[in-house]
This record gives sequence, structure tokens and C-alpha cells, in this order.
Amino acid sequence: MTSLAEPALPKPPPTLQERMLHGPILSTLGRLAAPNAIAMTSATIVSVAETTYVGLIGTPALAGVTLVFPVVMLNQMMSGGAMGGGVSSAVARALGADDQRASEALPFCAFAIAAAAGLGFAVLIWAFGPAIFRLLGGRGQALEAAVAYGRIVAFGLLFVWLSNMMASIMRGSGRMAPPAVMMLASGLLQVIVGGTLGLGLFGAPRLGIEGVALGQLVAFVASAIAAFVLLRLPRLKVRLTFDLAHLKWRHFADILRVGGIAVFSPIQSVSTVLILTALVARFGTEPLAGYGIGARLEFLLVPIAFSIGIASLPMVGVAIGAREIARARKVAWTAGGVAAVTLGLIGAVVVAAPGLWAGLFTRSPAVYETACQYLRIAGVGFPFMGVGLCLYFASQGSGKVFAPILAQTARLAIVALGGWALAGAGAPITAVFALIAVSMVALGLGAALAVKLTPWG
Repeated sequence: MTSLAEPALPKPPPTLQERMLHGPILSTLGRLAAPNAIAMTSATIVSVAETTYVGLIGTPALAGVTLVFPVVMLNQMMSGGAMGGGVSSAVARALGADDQRASEALPFCAFAIAAAAGLGFAVLIWAFGPAIFRLLGGRGQALEAAVAYGRIVAFGLLFVWLSNMMASIMRGSGRMAPPAVMMLASGLLQVIVGGTLGLGLFGAPRLGIEGVALGQLVAFVASAIAAFVLLRLPRLKVRLTFDLAHLKWRHFADILRVGGIAVFSPIQSVSTVLILTALVARFGTEPLAGYGIGARLEFLLVPIAFSIGIASLPMVGVAIGAREIARARKVAWTAGGVAAVTLGLIGAVVVAAPGLWAGLFTRSPAVYETACQYLRIAGVGFPFMGVGLCLYFASQGSGKVFAPILAQTARLAIVALGGWALAGAGAPITAVFALIAVSMVALGLGAALAVKLTPWG
């Protein structure tokens, strides 16, 4: 007798973790980066929209928001890219190592860190905000607007930390779409609520700067609630559960050994921007405006490098956890290469035709010429900036972020010492722009050297 062989069952599709560990690197990286790129672009649009309607409220309001903006951005960068990167790294490495206990415990530990940091910054701004804003140059009506705006936004810092850290938990498991949708929705909510209450639209009371702050607060709270609900879904492999047994030092240490060092990255970035702004301001209002137009393009490039780098982070982390060191390095170099090519193409365009960008924002010949000078010189450094930022996030995935932070320190040192020398020599503004380009090259080469020389595993 002959027996008929049973038909083979179809092979189940690979899980997200399997795709990150064994799938084609470039296409997997692209799928993970796309939602982040869309979300970061929307965040830029939200920033432009908010600046527009704050300007309609009045110049003191615009100046007040400008004084508070560095504080909010520092908290966003610390919670999302620095400490949040430490969370994503720890989660990804736990998944790669198939460490179920760590996968279950890390979300609660991350939540606890976010709550402590958010409350700490909220108290700091509420108690010392006026002194901080005065130190930043706030006077008169601008200082009054900053204090009124800052005291409301301070309440939102807790929810900034909670939403960003919970989003980082999702990113660490490779779930890029939910945080991106959250960012899109909260940005839209911020514009609608802030614009409506700030300007008194649709019959709402005109609250001015306080209305704008309430728009941010509502958006932060809504984003945190959405992240909380998404992380509590029972079907998830990595979900938020509140069990005091999870609060063990080894889990906190796994997050802090990356995130605790990475918090120096946004501090150095903000310091670099402040020094460069002060250097250019010496040349007058029109050169400063021209530099601002050129630097605005540079700020728009950061989200591109971020979206690629943050996509590489869980891929590197899962590979490190699974002891696939060669694949982890290949992911990092691939991501760095993609960032370099993407930003390099943009840099090549603005070096060849800077007027395409500068002409969008000014009709003043002096401002236009300064912006074009900046783009012709600084555009050369764009691909190196892409490499530096991208490899910083990839290194977070490896758990070894100290050396890439030193590359950022080198950039800050070049800007500070070089700027001091140029200011003392009375050098022209083009020399300052060349210094910016040199610092970008140093950042990229330094980060590449750090990844090359640092042992992973």
C-alpha cells in the first residue's frame, strides 16, 4: 500500500524580531525608518505653524516662547533621543538575548525613570523658571510672557517624559509606526488647541500665550495616554506591567549605562548652537538673519538622520543580544552610509545652488548673500553630520555610546576654541561658517572612528 504524503503547511511569516535579526538590512532599515521620517517632518510643520500663530499674538509672546523653547527642546531630546535611546537599547538587547524577565521588567523601570525625571524638571521650571528665563536674556514683557507660558508648560514636562519613554519602549521592540502616529496626532492636536485658545478662534476665549501653552499641555497629556494604552495591550511581547518585583537595580543600570551617558549629547548640542549664534551675532542683525535661514535647513536635516539612526538602534540591539556582532556592525555602517548619501545629496544641491533655499525666506540682498555663503560652505559638512548622528544612535543599540559622545565633545571643543580664536583675530563671517563645516567633519569622522575602535558585544 502507498500512503499519500500530507501537504506541507505554509511557513508562517517571520516575526518583526526575526526580520530585524535575519532580514535584508537595507530594506528592513527602510521600513523601520519611514514612519519616523514622516513623523519628524510633521513635527517640523507643527513648529512652523505654532511660530506663525504665536507671532500673531504679538512680539512679546514670540520672544517669551523663544526663551522657554530651549528648556522644552532639552527635555524632548533627553527623554526621546538620550534616555529614550537607553530604553530602546535595553529592550532590543533583551529581545535579542531572549531574556523574557528583562523584557517584562524594563518597561516599568523606564516608566519610573520618566516619572521621576519629568516631575523633577517640572518642579525646577515652576520654582526657578523666572530666574532661568532672566538669565537667558528675558526682560520686561518678554519675561512676563515666558513665565506665564513656562509655568503651564512645566506641568506638561512629566507627560513629555512619559510619552517619549513609552514610545522608546515600542521602538526598542521594532514597533516604529505607533510612536509615529502618536507624534502626528499630538502635533495636530497641539496646533488646533493652541491656535484656537491662543487666538480666540471659533468663539473660544482669547487666552494669548497661556492658550498656546495649554495646547502643548493637552497634546502632551493625550500622547502619554495613547502610549500608555498601547503598551498595556495583552497581546504584546513587550508591554507595561506594574509589578514592584520588576524594579531591580540591574534593569535600571541596563538603561542608565547608555541613557545616563547619552544625556550629555543634547546638552552639548544646545551648547554648540548657543556658541555659534553668539559668534554670528557679532556681525549684526542681517548676517544673523542670513545665518538663521541657512541653519534652518540644517535643523531640518537632523530629523532625517534621526529617523535612519533610530531605525538602526533596535536592529543593532537585537543583533548584540543574540551575539551577532558582525551583523550589528553591518547594520550600523549601512545606516551611516544611507544617512551620509541622503544628506550629502542635499548638501551638494545647496552648495551648487544655495539660492534655491535662501530665496524662499528673504528679499534682502544682504541677508540673502549671507545665507548663500553659509550654505556654500557648511553644505560640505552635511554628509559628515549625517554619519555622526546616525552612528550615535546605532551605538546606543550596542550599549557602547561613550566614544560617540566624545566625538560630539570634540565638535563642541572645535567650535568653542576655534570661535574664541576667530573672534580674537577679527576674522570674517565666512571663517565662522568654515569652522561650522570643520566641526561637522570632525563629528562624522570621530563617530566613525569610535564605532570602528570600540569593541561591541
